[in-house]
Amino acid sequence: MKIYRSLEEFEPLENAIVTIGTFDGVHIGHQKILKKLVDCAKETCGETVLLTFFPHPRLILNPNDDSLRLINDIEEKAHQLALCGIDHLIITPFTRDFSNLSAEEYIRNVLVDKLGTKTIIIGYDHHFGKDRKGTIKDLLHFAHIFDFQVLEIAKQDIEDVAVSSTRIREALIKGDIEIANRYLGYPFELTGTVEKGDQIGRQIGFPTANLNVHESHKLIPAYGIYAAEVDIYPSVPQIITGEYKENPIIKKAYGMCYIGTRPTVDGMTRKIEVNVLDFEGDLYSSTVRIRFKKFIRGDERYDSLEELQQQIKLDEEAIRTFFDQNNS
Repeated sequence: MKIYRSLEEFEPLENAIVTIGTFDGVHIGHQKILKKLVDCAKETCGETVLLTFFPHPRLILNPNDDSLRLINDIEEKAHQLALCGIDHLIITPFTRDFSNLSAEEYIRNVLVDKLGTKTIIIGYDHHFGKDRKGTIKDLLHFAHIFDFQVLEIAKQDIEDVAVSSTRIREALIKGDIEIANRYLGYPFELTGTVEKGDQIGRQIGFPTANLNVHESHKLIPAYGIYAAEVDIYPSVPQIITGEYKENPIIKKAYGMCYIGTRPTVDGMTRKIEVNVLDFEGDLYSSTVRIRFKKFIRGDERYDSLEELQQQIKLDEEAIRTFFDQNNS
């Protein structure tokens, strides 16, 4: 998969099979649509193009609305789209000027001139252009003028996308990680840089890596303890123009992930920490990706650090048992 950080970087194709959207989560509903895109490209000897936006359009159009929570950060999204077989991923900045294009300008300037669209696969309820007045009717009208075809995604498939997104977010908020993963089709992820904490975990025999999550609008699951797979990287994964390549992983491991306010030590702010099982070494400034596998228990207050230590030992046993049973 090739990546472009703006429309200007992209050279129009002779036979571009295009879809457009945020595709947050790249979940099983999205994957069904993306398979149609890939299949269409194979049938017509074309190349798949997915146009998405960063920052998210809501952040530009409604800057005072802080309610947006994303299932993927941009690097996680690119990774999942690459797995789906997309040829070209364009991550273009969403701006006020872009949002003010008329339907005709959007179709002519973006779809035709910039992308070389020969087929666009889009939902029946897709809106675009100034005041979101552009609809599939406009696409069908201009398709004859600019010589491209429009393939409409069935209403049921679009509703599947909406249902999947809603259920993923609801499940994560409740800590029902297994339901979220079922709708995603892969484990939910959090990616962050390891920062120095107050080392309470080290004092009780369970040193943790404290994560500063890269995407400020990322959805954070319910407070509690989770069984997780942990990937450790030497640096922050970055989306670089050109051929998509995954960051090299230093180590893959299992871990106990904690999300909460640490009520036993009268904590006031949310922390995201992971104890990497069977690991010794310094993780400061490394990047860690946590893939959530199972919710173990909620966040609880204990009367002493000794009680907390005993509970964490039980958590570790439960997590090791989980991975032993699921990897045998």
